[in-house]
Amino acid sequence: MNGIITISADQLFLAFVFILIAQASSFFYHLGLNRDIAVGSLRTFAQLFLMGYVLTFILGEKNLYLTLLVFAVMVVSAVFIVKGRVKEKQVPYILPTFLTMLLTYFITTVFVSGLIVGTTPWWEPRYFIPTGGMVIGNSMSAISIALERMFRDLRQQRDVVEMKLALGANYREASDDLFRNAVKAGMIPSINAMMGVGLVFIPGMMSGQILAGTDPLIAIRYQIVVMFMLVGSTAITSLVVMLIVRKRCFGSGEEILVTHR
Repeated sequence: MNGIITISADQLFLAFVFILIAQASSFFYHLGLNRDIAVGSLRTFAQLFLMGYVLTFILGEKNLYLTLLVFAVMVVSAVFIVKGRVKEKQVPYILPTFLTMLLTYFITTVFVSGLIVGTTPWWEPRYFIPTGGMVIGNSMSAISIALERMFRDLRQQRDVVEMKLALGANYREASDDLFRNAVKAGMIPSINAMMGVGLVFIPGMMSGQILAGTDPLIAIRYQIVVMFMLVGSTAITSLVVMLIVRKRCFGSGEEILVTHR
């Protein structure tokens, strides 16, 4: 099979050595991360194996509705993860975030899978689901960072924003700096990844294809598409979500609704 080395169950469990190292580091230095590391490890193990079986079934069936169902479940899961990271109860941000993520991710994935890669049909699960997963995972983190940054800055700089509003600025002008800083904070990780790709690290998709026996020059083309896709989808999703959510942080009279906790 193209020289692929299969990892046995015993070899797989050897990887838990890295988790033990992380647990020991948290324990000895009182980082308070032992529970998160344990839960994250179990979820990684369970979720990836579950996804493996699901993908095996879907790749065999090649059904449009099953493919789109898996994609929708991935987006919903991403929204719940964002909700878990962004502890905000005063501003209703979940629904616009979900709708923006669903639409943007779908369009991006269809564009890459159907047009750039040129799969037939455009929803070919072998390409559509992994591409969608990369878009969702990367952009999800960016949205979490951007939302958390904006809500935090609105609270910390509430007096400044209210002063600008009192001087005649509208909500956009009063929160412009906060908005730009939040979007930039969300996009910086993706941009930094472009700066170091191929020089500092070999990305996951490229590594996976090379390990599977693909010509490195072909793997490079796929990885370039992926890097550009991630930056573009992150920019679009972050901007749209932040524009909608920022508006919801202000009332009909443009008074700020985010109060000190």
